[in-house]
Amino acid sequence: MTPIEQQIEGVVDSILEDYRHGRDIDKLDPFQHPDKDVVIDMIGKLLRIVFPGFSRDRAYRIYNTKHNLSMLIEDVVYNLNKQIAIVLRGTMEPDQAQEKAQQISLEFFRAIPGIRAVVQTDVEAFYDGDPAAFSVDEIVFCYPGLFAITVYRLAHVLYTLEVPMLPRIMTEHAHSVTGIDINPGATIGKYFFIDHGTGIVVGETTVIGDHVKVYQGVTLGALTTRGGQSLRGKKRHPTIEDNVTIYAGASILGGGTVIGRDSVIGSNVFITHSIPACTTVSVKSQELQFKPRNCSGNCTTCDKPEPFWEGQK
Repeated sequence: MTPIEQQIEGVVDSILEDYRHGRDIDKLDPFQHPDKDVVIDMIGKLLRIVFPGFSRDRAYRIYNTKHNLSMLIEDVVYNLNKQIAIVLRGTMEPDQAQEKAQQISLEFFRAIPGIRAVVQTDVEAFYDGDPAAFSVDEIVFCYPGLFAITVYRLAHVLYTLEVPMLPRIMTEHAHSVTGIDINPGATIGKYFFIDHGTGIVVGETTVIGDHVKVYQGVTLGALTTRGGQSLRGKKRHPTIEDNVTIYAGASILGGGTVIGRDSVIGSNVFITHSIPACTTVSVKSQELQFKPRNCSGNCTTCDKPEPFWEGQK
């Protein structure tokens, strides 16, 4: 055995010894936890069910819509059953977990038509609210906000069915792809429009009404999380009523904070108390300072000479 092999063997032994501390991070059985890759794969297949004409899988050669959908649903149900049963085993016996998982999976798929009905309103909100959208197809294919909202709506149903962990894996995958962080516990109404989207945070107990428009960088968050687990189950995030527009960079915090219907929240405002209906909130214009600077290139305004490197070409 070479010296490097001996050292590697020593490293392996030291890490194995470290696993014996019995801490939360020392669990060694991966089969007792959900498979993140399987959950992400299910998201892709669920999106094919929600938007049937916008994607295809080369593995499916069947042209009959019913047969194709049947195979797709059976595929997802099998994996969903398995993943739900795994996360339920921490609170019930394996046989009970399996039976409960089957019930939940069926309830979830029965909710799909309702989910699609609400997603249709989201698509309409995107198209009606964004003059840069040339078609509905462009929105479905290209808009990260619609992707994040659709994954949230699927995950939210599992959340309401009290499935642990899986809903959060789903929305955190959408977060990693889009930069839009919507907790699956949030309650969001119809015709929800996210414009651009990067950096949006929607907390677990947030309540959002119908026809709400949110721009990039908006935080709907909690005033404080210092209470930790003692705050579990309490209303920590704001309520946004119908027909509210929230512009980029705004922060609205607190479980008791209510933004009244038909209000407009301007960019970069920081709100920790309720706003009455039909109110516009904005930051008073900041003072701008203008100072002269040395130009580094050709400048017709300042008539500066060329940079020294231009003469060396």
